[in-house]
Amino acid sequence: MHWVYLLVAIALEVGGTTCMKLSDGFSKVVPSVLAFVLYASCLALLTLAFEKLPVSVAYTVWGSVGTVLIVLIGMLFFDERLSAVQAVSILLVVLGVIGINLGRTDDEVSARPTPAQPAVSAPTE
Repeated sequence: MHWVYLLVAIALEVGGTTCMKLSDGFSKVVPSVLAFVLYASCLALLTLAFEKLPVSVAYTVWGSVGTVLIVLIGMLFFDERLSAVQAVSILLVVLGVIGINLGRTDDEVSARPTPAQPAVSAPTE
């Protein structure tokens, strides 16, 4: 379920960013309000994803997938051009996310504290 939270958070973030562009510097009311609502919802779901996913993985996936999607939206709907340097840079972002996920060990995931397992144990006397 935590991956679903993350994917929906990404979609909301992309929607919020698109609304910021459409708001024309917050001069248009509807896209301006939508930007705030979508970003607030996005951050709430991202927080829920952090409960189960390592922050390094969740935040990296959220930021990079959102960035790639916004680049595509800019190209498709806002007539933005992509230079060769930008295309290579986006590829490097994607490769970086893959590397972060592949470099993770099972020990890192299982070592995270859970509600039943406190991060620091109290000294016993």
